[in-house]
Amino acid sequence: MKQTIKTSRTAGYLEKMFRELNDHYFNSEIEEPIITIQSTPRAYGHVTVSKAWHKSNGDQRHELNIDAGTLDRPIEDVTATLLHEMVHLYHLQNNVKDCSRGGTYHNKRFKDTAEACDLHIEYDSRIGWSITFPTEALVDFIVTQGWEDIRMGRMDGYISGRPGRGTSAGTTEPPKPKKTSSTRKYICPHCKMSVRATREVNILCGDCLLRMEPVK
Repeated sequence: MKQTIKTSRTAGYLEKMFRELNDHYFNSEIEEPIITIQSTPRAYGHVTVSKAWHKSNGDQRHELNIDAGTLDRPIEDVTATLLHEMVHLYHLQNNVKDCSRGGTYHNKRFKDTAEACDLHIEYDSRIGWSITFPTEALVDFIVTQGWEDIRMGRMDGYISGRPGRGTSAGTTEPPKPKKTSSTRKYICPHCKMSVRATREVNILCGDCLLRMEPVK
């Protein structure tokens, strides 16, 4: 995979992830939005309720944004955020109200659909059923797709608290240590072929018959 160290390449990577998730979890029923990478205070991402983008041919699309300051989290967390926002898009498209209080409080309709998409959802009194984690099933899907961590992010502060949504701590406090990815990468010492796994494994390269080594 080409390294995601340019915004254009990263946006294309997110679009590819969207299409695969759309096919796997929604039978490709979600209309593809315009995916943007911008800073979003107090959240990992958002979607627009209205179709905020238009094209010269008259086509209009929703916006799905991933926060620029949190792109370099473990890929399973970025995927969980993307999938969280896709649930909102699916509900918008099907006239299902999944939020109240100005779009911040997530109800059980959101929770039910999100959990059907291999997300683990926890409750917060301020924002409802919104705290989002990837399940092992989602991590397994990510591994089969060969997705890797995005290697760039904007240094505009960080979001503290639990995955899914939190508060912006600005730039006055030092950032917390980056969460370790729950996937592991192994590489053949000879041909450099690499694979990912969700746990520690002993694996041989089928071409070189050499034990693949974990990448630190």
